[in-house]
Amino acid sequence: MSLRPIRVLIADDHTLVRESLVAALDASGACQVVAQAADGVAAVELAQRLRPDVAIVDLSMPRLGGIEVVRRLRDSVPEVRVLVLTMHQEQEYVVHAVRAGASGYLAKDSATSELIEAIRELAAGRAHFGALAAKALAEQLQRPDRDLEDPYGSLTPREREVFHLIVEGLTTKEIARRIEVSPKTAENHRLRVLDKIGVRNTAELVRYALRKGLLD
Repeated sequence: MSLRPIRVLIADDHTLVRESLVAALDASGACQVVAQAADGVAAVELAQRLRPDVAIVDLSMPRLGGIEVVRRLRDSVPEVRVLVLTMHQEQEYVVHAVRAGASGYLAKDSATSELIEAIRELAAGRAHFGALAAKALAEQLQRPDRDLEDPYGSLTPREREVFHLIVEGLTTKEIARRIEVSPKTAENHRLRVLDKIGVRNTAELVRYALRKGLLD
């Protein structure tokens, strides 16, 4: 009797990346891609609805960044194992992803064979970290007193969502419609985001997002 394929959700805002991952996973015979998401909000909604075995999540996505996606999946569907697949390999990103609930972390230039192995490991309840990610975690264990800054600072989950909408260039009215609140409430969210991040306007917030790796 053949084993059931591992059900996988892919969340990445680049169509070519998603298509390449789908092709590689389908060809492996070990996985079944049950859904694709082009932004963080859709990734959370699809994972909550479909309950895949493994969610492959990029860190830099529109509407909601990967760290917040990982955190929301941990809180709402803890049975879904999360593998971060990203270009960011700095220690701060690895540590924050693990703190948020990721069970695996790989660089996008990893071999397909390692990606498949990582998915198998996560589906079996284990963890899998690429060489650089493992090194970053080891360094953090050796220096537990080192306080790595959360790129979102003290923003609440709703403010993190508004953060990305502002960076995308949405107006206050558009943000209000997107998150289904009044324009006044949306404006309050926008002002709190700017104040907490310590910037004066949208242009400075975009530069901050780029500097912190929250945008591609």
